[in-house]
Amino acid sequence: MNSKVEAENRLDSVKWLLVVVLVAAGVGGNIYFAGQSLLYRVIGLMVLAVIAGFIALQTAKGAAFWKLAKEAKVEIRKVVWPTRQEATQTTLIVVGFVLLAALILWGLDTLLGWLASQIIG
Repeated sequence: MNSKVEAENRLDSVKWLLVVVLVAAGVGGNIYFAGQSLLYRVIGLMVLAVIAGFIALQTAKGAAFWKLAKEAKVEIRKVVWPTRQEATQTTLIVVGFVLLAALILWGLDTLLGWLASQIIG
C-alpha cells in the first residue's frame, strides 16, 4: 500500500511538472511570437491553459479542488439572497454610516489641527 501511495505522489509530481512546463511554454511562446496576431496568441494560450488545467485536475490536489468547487456550488444554491429592496436599503445604510464617520473624522481632524496651531503658534 505504501509503495502505491509513493507511486501516485511521483506521478502527481510529474503531472505538476508538466503543468509548469506548459505554462512556461505559453509565456515563452507569447513572448517569442509577439509579432504575430494577438488573436492567435490568445487562442494558443487558451488551448495551453485548458490542457494544463485538465492535467492539473488529474492530480490528488486537483481532484480535491474540483470536489471543493462542486460543494461550493451546492452551498451557493442554499443561500437566501436579499431582494433588490433589501440590498438597496442596506447599501444606503452603509453609505450613510460611512458619510457620518467621514464627517466625524473630518471634524476631529479640523479640531486637532486648530488646537495644534494654537499651541505651536
